Amino acid sequence: MIRKSTCSTEMSLFVVGSASHVGKSVTVAAICRCLIRRGIGVAPFKSQNMSLNSYVTSDGGEIGMAQAMQAIAAKVIPDTDMNPILLKPKGDCISQVVLYGHPYKDIHIGDYYKETPELLKKALESFERLKSTYGHVVVEGAGGAAELNLYDRDIANIQLAKTLRIPMILVADIERGGVFAQIYGTIELLPTDIRPLVKGIIINKFQGDPTIFIPGIKKIEELTGIPVLGVVPYFNIPLPSEDSLSIGDKKTKQATIRIAVIRLPKISNFTDFELLEQNAAVEYILPGTSLNGYDCIIIPGTKNTIEDMATIFRTGTDREIHAVRERGIPIIGICGGYQMLGKKLVDDGFESCPGIYDGLGLLDCITRFESYEKNTFQVRRTACSVPPILSAMGEVSGYEIHMGVTETGNNREALEGDGRVSDDGLVFGTYLHGLFLNPSAVNALLSYLYARKGLSFEPKPAGDSDPYDALADLFEEYVNMDAIAALLTS
Repeated sequence: MIRKSTCSTEMSLFVVGSASHVGKSVTVAAICRCLIRRGIGVAPFKSQNMSLNSYVTSDGGEIGMAQAMQAIAAKVIPDTDMNPILLKPKGDCISQVVLYGHPYKDIHIGDYYKETPELLKKALESFERLKSTYGHVVVEGAGGAAELNLYDRDIANIQLAKTLRIPMILVADIERGGVFAQIYGTIELLPTDIRPLVKGIIINKFQGDPTIFIPGIKKIEELTGIPVLGVVPYFNIPLPSEDSLSIGDKKTKQATIRIAVIRLPKISNFTDFELLEQNAAVEYILPGTSLNGYDCIIIPGTKNTIEDMATIFRTGTDREIHAVRERGIPIIGICGGYQMLGKKLVDDGFESCPGIYDGLGLLDCITRFESYEKNTFQVRRTACSVPPILSAMGEVSGYEIHMGVTETGNNREALEGDGRVSDDGLVFGTYLHGLFLNPSAVNALLSYLYARKGLSFEPKPAGDSDPYDALADLFEEYVNMDAIAALLTS
């Protein structure tokens, strides 16, 4: 039996959702920034996250990207206590469990649920540390709050709520339709002892005339007895994506330059390219899609390099990549994509099945998977003076997060201490996630791609704007932030 927390938790707030991808993460980030602008210190927390988009903390721990961005919104340093349990799906109902920022084990979902009582205890220890440090904690739930079949082991929603017993806000998404059923059904299906904790409702992604929905708000409040604290309009603020569900929501920019990112089955950390998306037509294309017409090809990170390499061969994407190489189109590999660009992948059974696997052979290197340990750390490197792209980048920053060690051959380094580049500089790979979140790297690539077409390119400034201030401005306008602040400070 799970015991209630013995220390006071009235200074915290729990944001849950009617389903996955309804805007919980963004809502938590917005609340954190609004509170910090009011002088209320706060930290984000998600006991259990499932995502292949992750972030490396300053001490080398791995957490969900959403919690890192929420920490940035709260103007605090991302910490592994903010996401003590991270699940990284590997397929066949198996996930890698990252505990307190480091690999714990690969586990089948059925076996995972046997460990949830102990994992909840560990998550609560993280919560208490955050609360002791920051005073206020904004908790994010996972998926939908009313998953009846999981109530006895849902450590991200119901079991956590039963333990903390803090005020809850329910978030729903009107864009997908059925918002009345989402809200009313979720509240009615909550356990009777949890239902009274719901103190407010926020509806996201509204489009059109808001006055038309006023009767709807009244009906929701009549049915539930819970106030609707805000209806947030659809917005286009450039915020990092949380997980692979977000790829389907991306809208390709109309631009002169077209860049193809191979949408690998186990794609991870595709937030690497979101600054590029603002300045070029970046398309996430499935393996097997023709690469004709693209000005640059990027092979992104992946949770399973060997399995995704097999997909590239099975779909004929390897032939497409070699064809564009013959045409002089730049090909860039990030992390797992860098490993794929090499000649061989040697696995001792830590990445996939033991064996020796072919890579694309575009770089002279071999990657060996000889340990379950990961390399996870933040880095700052200088791009090497290899024209025509790397030589224009200068110093860049990001993070490494990967299994495997790459043994290099005759190619030159791409970045000082990392990666490799072909003799003509048009094929390079690096372990540096976030490379193309550096304006200098974006400018270097796009300047070259524009010049190939005989066009001029105006470099993009580094930019000092903070998207979380714009997000907070939006919430201050459309959400009753006074009522939300009162829930934490009363």
